[in-house]
Amino acid sequence: YEGPRALRLATMAQYGKTAYWDERYTKDPEPFDWYQRYSGIRDLIAQYIKKEDNVLVAGCGNSRLSEDLYEDGYNSCANIDISRVVIDQMTEKYKEKPALTWQQMNVCSLEFPDESFDAVIAKATMDAVLCGEGSTANIAKMCAEVSRVLNGSGVFFIVSYGVPDNRLNYLENDDYAWTVTVHTVPKPTVSATAVPDTKDANSVHYVYVCQKGSGQQTTE
Repeated sequence: YEGPRALRLATMAQYGKTAYWDERYTKDPEPFDWYQRYSGIRDLIAQYIKKEDNVLVAGCGNSRLSEDLYEDGYNSCANIDISRVVIDQMTEKYKEKPALTWQQMNVCSLEFPDESFDAVIAKATMDAVLCGEGSTANIAKMCAEVSRVLNGSGVFFIVSYGVPDNRLNYLENDDYAWTVTVHTVPKPTVSATAVPDTKDANSVHYVYVCQKGSGQQTTE
C-alpha cells in the first residue's frame, strides 16, 4: 500500500514531464490558473512591470493570465509552454489578439535573442521544473536562460508555493547577480475577511521578484 504522501510525490513527478501536460490539456482544455488568478497578483505585477514592457509568460498553460494582462493594458505578451497541445489551443483561442503570441518552447532552452524582454513571469513554472528529473540542473538552466533574455534592468517575477529557505538557494546565485525581493500573497482559498498569517506557509503563496543588479535579498 502506498500512503497519501507517496501518491502525492508520484503525482508531482508527473509535473516535470511533457507527456503529462499534453495529455492533461487534451483531456481538459478548460482554462485553469495555478495558485493565483491575475487579480491576486495584479498589484505586485504593477509594482514591477510597466504596461509598455515586453513581457514573456513562461509556462503559460491555459491560464487566463496573459488575457488578463492584455485586457489590463499590457500590450506585448509573448507566451511559451513545453506542451504543443496547449500552445495550439491557445493560438486558436486568441487568434483575434495579435499582441498575444504563442510558441512551444522549453524554458530551460529559450529560442529568443539576448535581452529580448523587460520582464519574465513564471507562475508555478519553477515548481513544475523542480518536479522533473535533473531538477537542480534544469532550474540552473532556466535561471541562466531567463537572465540572458532579460534586458539590463529586467525583472523575473516568480509565483511559487516553495518557501524562501528552499527557493532562494536557486535564485541567489552570483551568476545572475539578481536582487531578490520576497513577497507573500494569501491563497485564494483563505477567506477574504480573514487576516492571513504570513508566517504560515500553508496560507500563502510566495512571489520572488528577481531584478537584474546587485545580488541581495529583502523580504516584504
